[in-house]
Amino acid sequence: MKLIVGLGNPGEKYAGVRHNLGFMALDEYVKKVYSGEFTADSKVKAEIIKIGDLIFAKPQTYMNNSGMAVSLIVNYYKISAEDVIIVHDELDLPLGKIKVRRGGAAAGHHGVESIMNAIGTDKFIRVRLGIGNLKTQSAEHHQQHLSAEKFVLEPFLHSEKAHIKHMIKQSTKAIDSILEKGFEYAQNQFN
Repeated sequence: MKLIVGLGNPGEKYAGVRHNLGFMALDEYVKKVYSGEFTADSKVKAEIIKIGDLIFAKPQTYMNNSGMAVSLIVNYYKISAEDVIIVHDELDLPLGKIKVRRGGAAAGHHGVESIMNAIGTDKFIRVRLGIGNLKTQSAEHHQQHLSAEKFVLEPFLHSEKAHIKHMIKQSTKAIDSILEKGFEYAQNQFN
């Protein structure tokens, strides 16, 4: 059994913000492979869809507590950390860039950090989706002097929409690669 988790914050208030890119990518992937809807599962504090031996989940615990939901799902379905794939926004990658990796530091991403703490390891797979960083932001953002915490809660600019659409399409290919051909293949394709 494999668990594919998109990270984000629940609620209409956060729809379309940078930090919800994991939700957006997972929604697109599920729409591509399955016609069902995510359903709330209060016992694991997430919206999930189960398709055969795959579980797709969007934690409803807010980003900084994502580990709670991931831990509940992993324990309930007896899934090993190596079979967990986390799809999330990455401040340290330029807008539109995707990287696939296993393990390593959370790099300041509180959702990833929460998962590492909750399941006791960093050995899960990550599909990291670049949202630009404070050094690569547009002049528009520089003028606002946004902190990283505020930047990730900003909606994408109109000028960034094409990059985002392409990156989400690429993320579905990355997830497919991991599921069908394995981590190493996907890592070689997307790094």
